Amino acid sequence: MFKKVTELLGRIILGLFFFFEGFDTIVYFKETRETLASFGFGWGTDFLMIASIVILLLGSIMVIIGYYANVGAMLLFIYWFVFTLVVYSFWNEPVGDKTLTITYFSRNMALCGGLLILVANGATGWSVKRILHVMRLPK
Repeated sequence: MFKKVTELLGRIILGLFFFFEGFDTIVYFKETRETLASFGFGWGTDFLMIASIVILLLGSIMVIIGYYANVGAMLLFIYWFVFTLVVYSFWNEPVGDKTLTITYFSRNMALCGGLLILVANGATGWSVKRILHVMRLPK
């Protein structure tokens, strides 16, 4: 029972983090587009923004409810890994900014590790997928 509860809480907390990131991107769409352009993405910024919003929201909802949580976690992992390498490239930062950038880089890599654990294990306990499997109608 404890394992199911902690797995569910972990999925909810992890999913809410990425859901907030997607929601934040919607609310601050213009500012995020300008930030994206400052990183050298001058082409297709609107497409990249919409794709990232869809990946963040869809992946986080899949993780939270546990319906193909491993697929949702893989979507989030791919997005977050690339995002981290582009935004927190501490090897390109000046010496004064390196410590803070390394901290954010490490935090994001820890999130990537958590997502990979979820990819490997999926939603095992309480999940929508499990409920649908248990409540399968007889033929």
